[in-house]
Amino acid sequence: MGEGTTGTSRVTGGLRCELLGPLRVLRDGDEIPFGPPKQRAVLAVLLLQEGRPISYDGLVEAVWGGAPPVHVRNLVQKYVSGLRRALGDGPELVWTGSGYRLTGVHADDLRRRRELVDEALAARDAGDLRRAGELARRAEELWRGEFAEGLRAPYLAAERLRWAEKRLTVLEARLAGEIELGNSFGYVHELVRLVAAHPLRERLVELLMLALCRTGRPADALAAYEAVRRRLAEAMGADPGPALRSLHARILHQDPALL
Repeated sequence: MGEGTTGTSRVTGGLRCELLGPLRVLRDGDEIPFGPPKQRAVLAVLLLQEGRPISYDGLVEAVWGGAPPVHVRNLVQKYVSGLRRALGDGPELVWTGSGYRLTGVHADDLRRRRELVDEALAARDAGDLRRAGELARRAEELWRGEFAEGLRAPYLAAERLRWAEKRLTVLEARLAGEIELGNSFGYVHELVRLVAAHPLRERLVELLMLALCRTGRPADALAAYEAVRRRLAEAMGADPGPALRSLHARILHQDPALL
């Protein structure tokens, strides 16, 4: 759900790399340039290996896909040399015989986010929804845009989709906790906005319906169900899933537990 230090914290005497937004590398809090977009894409791919080597062919596939330029080997050597110069002393980018390996530097915001998500899950499992929500909120604050925003590479495009899903899942868990804590009124507008942005995501509609019910608006909750039912039918030829259908039935039967 989140990260314990702030997304812009200073790392005295070292590098801080961030990927939850445009790739950013800071030395003692000051951003440093890391060359052209493809060189930055190489750095992002290497950071995501978390110290594991990636083969030459694997790196080319990750950055250029199945149709690399004819001079791609020269480009790889050029970008690796450029990264070594920019990284300076401390981090090591070496060829191991089986691939390129970057050590001594990390995607710090990803690492911190993972810690906060684990802490939030533990808090939720312990029944401390308020602390879980606070940790999730701090995780959300680490995002500065899309994952590795602006870098075009097949591997990063796939990772961008994966991290967008992870971000939404954590957000849904946080909002579910807020509703359970009785804070429905303050999150109805956020849920309306999220449903508009992700109109086929049933969990968000379910949370919106629940929040509407708990703020005395069951008719609006039923309208939200009907709207997503039509969207699913038109887009996929499908009906809402079991969770949404169950909530819809409970609202129709005026289940007092919903209030």
